[in-house]
Amino acid sequence: MKWILVPMLALSFLTTPLLAQQTPPAKQEDPLRTDWAKLARYAAANQQLPAPAANRPRVVLLGNSITDSWPKADPTFFADKTYDYVGRGISGQTSPQMLVRFRQDVLNLRPAVVAILAGTNDVAENTGPYDPQATLNNIMSMAELARANGVRVILCSVLPATEFPWRKGLSPGPKIVALNEQIKAYARQQQFTYLDYHAAMADAQQGLNSTLATDGVHPTLAGYQVMGPLLQKAVAETLKKKQK
Repeated sequence: MKWILVPMLALSFLTTPLLAQQTPPAKQEDPLRTDWAKLARYAAANQQLPAPAANRPRVVLLGNSITDSWPKADPTFFADKTYDYVGRGISGQTSPQMLVRFRQDVLNLRPAVVAILAGTNDVAENTGPYDPQATLNNIMSMAELARANGVRVILCSVLPATEFPWRKGLSPGPKIVALNEQIKAYARQQQFTYLDYHAAMADAQQGLNSTLATDGVHPTLAGYQVMGPLLQKAVAETLKKKQK
């Protein structure tokens, strides 16, 4: 029996490296599957953010590309000495993605106020067919999470749009108007501040005025300069309100 073991061991020794070489490399995970809500985007920035100053209320702006682009387009607004504006927008995001990251990117930052601007990409069907009630439910959930944690709430209207350059043919104008009416009614019912960007920025076709955006969706500096004073006023009013 002993003479059989030698060739068997030799065979095992020879075939093991061959089998190892034939093993396919591990597949790299798709980031959209592993970090659907893009929690990694602001993880480091959140850790580095200092505690809120006692004399400068922190205001977190939660949103999509419109919010994401604001600090770069209008840095002067974010240098405001009255309020500590913290941008937490992520391009392309829909309301369910914002809801998933709400605790990390809003509540954990201990703001006095959160301004929620959500819905554009829901209407654009970025993460699936548009369901107005589902979108409203997500916005309601974020608002109620904020209130439960002592954070005051501003609910922003969706900005006007007659077409989405990346997904044409959806006729978003009336859908946005209808969603804004729902957000406004909910804000009134719950005594949240409703910030109406739409009324200040829409043209006669329910689109974004061409003087405020070049692509019909994303504001230019001129657009943000319309939004800034409206937000500033809404924050001041919100801080004066009694928490429900």
